Amino acid sequence: MALSKQQILAAVDLPIEEVEVPEWGGYVYVRGLNGEERDAFELSIIDQKNKGKVNLENIRAKLCALTLCDDKGERLFTDKEVFALSKKSGSVLGRLFLVAQRLSGLSENDVQEMTENFLSVQKGDSTSD
Repeated sequence: MALSKQQILAAVDLPIEEVEVPEWGGYVYVRGLNGEERDAFELSIIDQKNKGKVNLENIRAKLCALTLCDDKGERLFTDKEVFALSKKSGSVLGRLFLVAQRLSGLSENDVQEMTENFLSVQKGDSTSD
C-alpha cells in the first residue's frame, strides 16, 4: 500500500525507550532523533573552522540533551543546557548515549562518513559518479 503525504506526516515514528539510571535514583526516557535534530547533531560534531575534523567535545551530553525526554517525547534539556548535563556521570551519559545512538540509527561509521563527506565537499570533490 502506497502511503499518502498525510499518512507519512501523521506517523508516530520516533521510538521512546525507558532506561533505568540507578545512579540518579530512577529512570529516564530516551527517544530517537528526528531528521532536523540528527542533521543539527551531525553538524555540531564537524569543526568547520578546523578543516572538518571531528569535534567530540561534549558529544555524549549533546546527544543526551537532544534525546532525553518525557513520556510524550518532549525534550527535557535545551541546547543551552548541554554544558550542565556534561557535568553528570560519564558512565551514565555513556550508557544513555548508546541507547540514543541505537534509537537514532547512528553508528560509529556515520561519524567517520560525515567527516569524509564534509572534507570532499570542502575540496570541491563530488561524491557521485
